[in-house]
Amino acid sequence: MDSFRSHRGIIATLDRANVDTDQIIPKQFLKSIARTGFGPNLFHDWRYRPDGSANPAFPLNAPRFAAASILVVRNNFGCGSSREHAVWAIQQAGIRTVIAPWQQRGTTRVPGFADIFRNNAAKNALLPIELSPAEVDEIFQMVDRYTGLEATVDLDRQRVTLHLPEELSFHFKIDAGVKQRLVHGLDDIGLTLKHEDSIRAFESCHDSQFGDSHRSP
Repeated sequence: MDSFRSHRGIIATLDRANVDTDQIIPKQFLKSIARTGFGPNLFHDWRYRPDGSANPAFPLNAPRFAAASILVVRNNFGCGSSREHAVWAIQQAGIRTVIAPWQQRGTTRVPGFADIFRNNAAKNALLPIELSPAEVDEIFQMVDRYTGLEATVDLDRQRVTLHLPEELSFHFKIDAGVKQRLVHGLDDIGLTLKHEDSIRAFESCHDSQFGDSHRSP
């Protein structure tokens, strides 16, 4: 898996909350057994008209977002099913990181991302960043004001910096284990192999105690 330390790119905004995985990549595109080719169908039902032409009313079809690699959305992004294809589609459309706000609703705090989506993202080198509602609102405002606005996402320092005439930065929190996984480009297999010596020592000890009788013929 590719590592993620720092990335600079154009910001695109999608002003919608509760975007579920069926909206990110509709079910009819899950038939392929390959792990490629999902990018063109990201947000398919919003992005395209029934005749297959681009829908000009969909924000991400705006020419100024054509080369965007940072996506800013509203809260509870990636809810719904557990399909990992949603993360693949976002990545294959050129997005490296998604930023979403948590939101307080009475006594309930709604997270920026659904838990399963967040976990799938971390396992596939897509960085999910959660900021406060006020911080995300400010990003939306700046993107509206400055066409082609770029930001740098620095995972080492845990900062998002908007490249404005006077730079504006936001600090974000991230689980230490997720950060390590992304910085070092470790998928589940890579994490397991970090303990290869311990695994080999355990197997050697197990074999010395029980011999080969436990092995399949």
